[in-house]
Amino acid sequence: MKLAYDIIKSIIHTEKSTQLEPAGKYWFLVDRRANKQEIKKAVEDIYKVDVVSVNTFISHGKLKRVRFQAGRTPELKKAIVTLKTGQKIEVT
Repeated sequence: MKLAYDIIKSIIHTEKSTQLEPAGKYWFLVDRRANKQEIKKAVEDIYKVDVVSVNTFISHGKLKRVRFQAGRTPELKKAIVTLKTGQKIEVT
């Protein structure tokens, strides 16, 4: 059994994600192997809120070059979590 803090790595606080906060939507960086049910339970356990829906997507890594060496940035799995009306998460 995975711990909630192993599933939810961090909350994403960017300009784009801040625009969705008044609608009750928050972005999280999550473990790639986590499914929607595990993400929902982890957010409810950590932040003590009611989750209505979870949408996930994988942000694919980009090709980067340093001098003659080619490499890739890591692929990240992100989740957009919608909370019940009237609830919010305090983002610091």
